[in-house]
Amino acid sequence: MKIKITGKDLKATEAIKDYVEKKCERLQKYSEDEIDVQVTIKTEGINQVAELSTIINGDIYRAVTENKDLYASIDKDIDITEGQIRKTKAKKDKQNMSGSIKMSEDIRFGAENHKVENEILKTSYYQVKPMSSEDAKLILSERAKDQFLVFVNIDTSKVNVIFRLKDGKNFGLVEPEV
Repeated sequence: MKIKITGKDLKATEAIKDYVEKKCERLQKYSEDEIDVQVTIKTEGINQVAELSTIINGDIYRAVTENKDLYASIDKDIDITEGQIRKTKAKKDKQNMSGSIKMSEDIRFGAENHKVENEILKTSYYQVKPMSSEDAKLILSERAKDQFLVFVNIDTSKVNVIFRLKDGKNFGLVEPEV
C-alpha cells in the first residue's frame, strides 16, 4: 500500500500518518493488488479538511470531508470511500452475473453451434455535425475512448472521418474524392 500524505497549512505529524495508515488497511481487503492512497489535510477556518483519493483495481475513489476534528474527518473519508468501493464491486458483480446467465442460456439453446460470420451485428446511430477538420481533431483528442469521428467538413460540405492512428499521437483524415 502506497500512502502519500500532504499537508496544506497543516503539518502531517507521525500520529496523523500512523492513524491514516491504520484506517487505510480497511481498504486493502477490497484488492489483492497495490493500493495507491493520497491524503491531503488542510485547515479552512475552524474546520479541518481531509481529502482522500484512492486507486483500487484501476478505479479512482475520492472523498472530501470537513470537521472540527481532523481524525473524524479522516474516518468519514474512509467510510465514504469504502461505500464507493462496495457500490462499484456490487455493480460489477451484477454485470458479471447477468453475463454468465446469458451465456448459460446461449449454451442451453445451442447458440455455440451456430457461428455468425460476415454479418452486421451492431448498428450505432449518431449525429453528424458540420465542423472544420481542426475542430474535429480537438473533439476526438478529448474523447479518449473513441477511435474515430464522422463529421461534415464546413469547407467542402462533404462527410469526412477523422481517426486516431495506432501511435496514439497523430490523426488520419478520410475525405471523399471530388
